[in-house]
Amino acid sequence: MKTVPLGTTNIKVPNIIAGMMRIAGSTDDQIRALYTAAREAGTNFFDHADLYGFNHPGGGPHLCERRFAEALKLSGAEREEIVLQTKTSIVDKPWHYDQSYEHIVGSVERSLKALATDYIDVLLLHRPDALVEPEEVARAFDHLESTGKVRAFGVSNHTPRQIDLLKTAVTQPIVANQIQLSVTHSTIIAQGLSSNMTGFDDSITRDGGGIVDYARIHRITLQAWSPFQKAFQDGVFFDAPEYPKLNAELKRMRRLRPIDFRLAPRGAGQS
Repeated sequence: MKTVPLGTTNIKVPNIIAGMMRIAGSTDDQIRALYTAAREAGTNFFDHADLYGFNHPGGGPHLCERRFAEALKLSGAEREEIVLQTKTSIVDKPWHYDQSYEHIVGSVERSLKALATDYIDVLLLHRPDALVEPEEVARAFDHLESTGKVRAFGVSNHTPRQIDLLKTAVTQPIVANQIQLSVTHSTIIAQGLSSNMTGFDDSITRDGGGIVDYARIHRITLQAWSPFQKAFQDGVFFDAPEYPKLNAELKRMRRLRPIDFRLAPRGAGQS
């Protein structure tokens, strides 16, 4: 499997990440089968979030992280072979965003316990906090790095200006930005092609100004979430009647080279 650099680090990671957002209701055998399929295909990168599992009946935050650890019971040696990424900053009750020192550090402590591990390879700020205090984030990142609990830091769904604001205080490299991107939701790319063209919806800048170019300039790895999703929460585009040409082409490609869609980089839901 192709590998790509993780931000400015020397770490090489697979270009397909196994998203664990939908495993809350899966059995141990199903989780092990998903994990094994990913490893056999060359994927050792597993994406979590403290939020995943919050809406599962009888569940709550950190549920998917806990189910992952319970089902796999990884040895110390096998844990070293994989990359575990998780996210924080969304609070479900009531729904809001919190990037305070206390919330970030507390969430990581709970993620470490749920994942049954001593460290997180990559921690992302899940969604922007409109009232963020960069110094609070910096203090949390410094603590988590100095104690060995987190090895690399990034963001998700952040604009270039929001990243610049964090960098006024945060000294660690922002290694990744996880954003929505798919064949049917490619505005961050289309904006660069339609810039300054009257009458084109994609000419409207919605990402704070050139998120793809910004990531390339600053060597921030872009991660696509829900790459098979139609729009925001509309389900996947496979066999969707509104995309006949796309599905015809996918079927043609599958005849040429079978594709195992079990290894979608992310699930088809919200991130």
